[in-house]
Amino acid sequence: MPPARKRTRSYDPARIRAAVLAQFGNVRAAAAGLTPDQLALPTRLGDWTVRDLVAHLGMSLGAVSRLTGLPEPARQDGTLLDWPSAIAADAADIAAYARDLAERHPDPAAHLAATEERFTADLADHPGTRLLATSAGALPLADYLVTRTVELVVHTDDLNAAIPGLDIPYDRQALAACTRLLADVLAAKAPGGSTEVRVPPYAVVQCVEGPRHTRGTPPNVVETDPLTWIRLATGRLAWAQALRDAKVNASGERADLSVYLPLMK
Repeated sequence: MPPARKRTRSYDPARIRAAVLAQFGNVRAAAAGLTPDQLALPTRLGDWTVRDLVAHLGMSLGAVSRLTGLPEPARQDGTLLDWPSAIAADAADIAAYARDLAERHPDPAAHLAATEERFTADLADHPGTRLLATSAGALPLADYLVTRTVELVVHTDDLNAAIPGLDIPYDRQALAACTRLLADVLAAKAPGGSTEVRVPPYAVVQCVEGPRHTRGTPPNVVETDPLTWIRLATGRLAWAQALRDAKVNASGERADLSVYLPLMK
């Protein structure tokens, strides 16, 4: 028998589209005010500068335009939960392309505005059911847009960390979708029901092998806020450091998630 297909939660396509555009708009507005000195600042992403990171944020929407320009796959053969591991495998190529974009577009704000215009046209031209040939397999456009919330939220946080006082806001729906997808990836990576991971107000998942609780308070509980969870899931924050800083509450012998993190980088 073929392996069981990974189950993923459903997302409201209209809300996801609005969330992607809202978060990208937040980034675009911030990029318009960046000075040359700020664009040259280092980031926590290795040798990436802020300019490289802004170019990569443009790629988050530009990828949709690129993929809708390719032939449509015959059938869906990927899931949202496949995406984080697939994107990690492409990290070197993604970094090189981001630097190339940064060099070819000296005006980041103009580049982001043009990218947003193309993206909006693509959304008007293609239904959410349109399959895209992504690195995680063939996915519907509606599902692929959920991955764009992860790209945008994670790298908005990277920009805020790189530039003191920048404080780009997070669209609530984008933050929610990003949090939920990464929580579901953890549940798929560490299947089980012994540990409950809570990221209020957006996500609760059961994971880790062991005795499954059926009622009352579970014996193993992990709780944190959305941005801390996202930083843990993407390697921006180490589990031990989060515990030391009281960013995570973890109780129970199966509440140590360090062996499963990060989920992506």
